[in-house]
Amino acid sequence: MEITTTPYKRCTLLKTAGRIDGSNAPDLAKAFKELMDGGVYNLVFDMTSVTFMASAGWWVLIDVQKTCKKNQGQMALACVSPAISDSLKLVGMDNYFRAFEDITTAVGSF
Repeated sequence: MEITTTPYKRCTLLKTAGRIDGSNAPDLAKAFKELMDGGVYNLVFDMTSVTFMASAGWWVLIDVQKTCKKNQGQMALACVSPAISDSLKLVGMDNYFRAFEDITTAVGSF
């Protein structure tokens, strides 16, 4: 799993592609943890190229959101596909994350 990060003035953008499931969710968790260990708690997760999100991936995002909120930050989601948005609604977490249609709006929300 290739993960890229882009720091901005008020937040950091994290991007990956493909499927997020039990086999690679730990890699995603590690990337977020490294950012948070560095004191970054305003995060945008660019989901433009994410094609599938299993429950293991949602648990990573839930854990990241909890940690960010504990530290007066927040994680926003950008470019969530309709199928993944439906998955988010299915697990009842659609109100737990701020979701934006594009990266510019998500980054600008901080």
